[in-house]
Amino acid sequence: MSATLAGARRDTMDGFYRAVRAVGRFWLWFFFRSVDVRHPERVPADGPVLLCINHPNNFIDSLLVGGAIPRKVHYLATAALFKNRVGARFLLACGAIPVYRKQDDPSSLRRPPSAEAGLAPPATTAERNAGTFEACFKAFAQGRLVAIYPEGTTHAEARVQRIKTGAARLALGYEAERPGALRVIPVGLNFDARKSFRGRVLVSFGPAIPVTPYLDAYRRDPVKAVEALTDAIQWGIEAEVVHVERIDESRLVNAIQELYRDELVRELREQRGLAERQIDLVRLSRAIVDSTNYFKQHDPERVERIWQSIQSYRALLAEYRVKDEAVRARLERRRPRQRIRRGWEAIAGFPFFLYGATVNFLPYWIPRRVARHMSRKETDYATWRFLTAMLALPLFWGLETWIVVRVAGPAVALVFALSLPISGVIAYRYWVGAGRLRSRLRFGALALTRAHAARRLTTERQALIAELERAKTDYLTATKGSSF
Repeated sequence: MSATLAGARRDTMDGFYRAVRAVGRFWLWFFFRSVDVRHPERVPADGPVLLCINHPNNFIDSLLVGGAIPRKVHYLATAALFKNRVGARFLLACGAIPVYRKQDDPSSLRRPPSAEAGLAPPATTAERNAGTFEACFKAFAQGRLVAIYPEGTTHAEARVQRIKTGAARLALGYEAERPGALRVIPVGLNFDARKSFRGRVLVSFGPAIPVTPYLDAYRRDPVKAVEALTDAIQWGIEAEVVHVERIDESRLVNAIQELYRDELVRELREQRGLAERQIDLVRLSRAIVDSTNYFKQHDPERVERIWQSIQSYRALLAEYRVKDEAVRARLERRRPRQRIRRGWEAIAGFPFFLYGATVNFLPYWIPRRVARHMSRKETDYATWRFLTAMLALPLFWGLETWIVVRVAGPAVALVFALSLPISGVIAYRYWVGAGRLRSRLRFGALALTRAHAARRLTTERQALIAELERAKTDYLTATKGSSF
């Protein structure tokens, strides 16, 4: 029997959550170049749902998933976030449910404001988590959507860490009483550039993981059933992300992607006529991972040879202080019409860049400085930058708008305020383009002053791409398929 048939009310977003979600979606639009959502229809419009999400980028992960689906998401959040009373009230109003980890000291954590204070001594971690499970079961019974990060912590690795058993225990505990009621859906978050402003991100919802087949085993041996369902959830999340098994393999895959993925994109655009937004970058990255794993098993010497070539090429780039993008651009040799168009865009866009950079410099620079100073690990950087920008941008924009009101009046100030976020994005894109131009000019100067060095760089890159092309052809021939 479904939760809806059992009398649960339809899961709707309250006004406060809707407002927080709207603010979050605006800042996601401003912070990322694109947020692509794959298969959001796999999340039902009502009824109990458990989302199991990988956790690569701290607080931003919750904003992305919450913004991708039109339902209120009740996140399981570490109890350490509930220490501050004001913060705890905000999280509870957003539907968050505290979860207590073994590494958290229960005596140092403030009881949530919704709990009765002073009636009992401090609870143990197990006792507190029993309350967490009860809160989740109550949410499921009301037809709500709960989200959990089964890895337990954020990390910067290009893989899904071994997940904990909490998601499986939640699902089996609820399904044991209401078979077939709960939908367990894996979610993959894929960041094209984790720390960069205006990067790309994909939110991918996987097919539901059936829980009912594990119920008989759960009644006989709960521990084994939980382990089996945990494995299924792990595989489900891995299927939605670019998953690299080991750290050393991650370095190799990242290096190949930096050199070769743009070549694959260009090939797809020219041979299949696809637009850039139609090309699935995550699928390309996953294909590179699969092919790398294939050759590590069947031709490890080839993998080692490619890795040594990449290391040698990178050493040359560092020695001559140029970037791979400049070498690639030199080899592509754009047509005169493209050069004229790019030059005209640079000239025409300069006043817009100057304006956008002037009015947005401090609110852009301050979050970067704060993020660098406050981040204790890589996954903290984007969150600190994002949160600081959410405070700095309105503060400075408001101050600048107030000055314009005093100087030029409300009408001009309104136009000025509307121009601020748009001009900021334009200025950033112009700055990135100018950085590419500086890199290409530096390589051009190298070609004029040390022609042999420039030729060596272009020759090594051509040889690397040719070797990767041969590897791609051999992989597709051996596997009798086309993952690219």
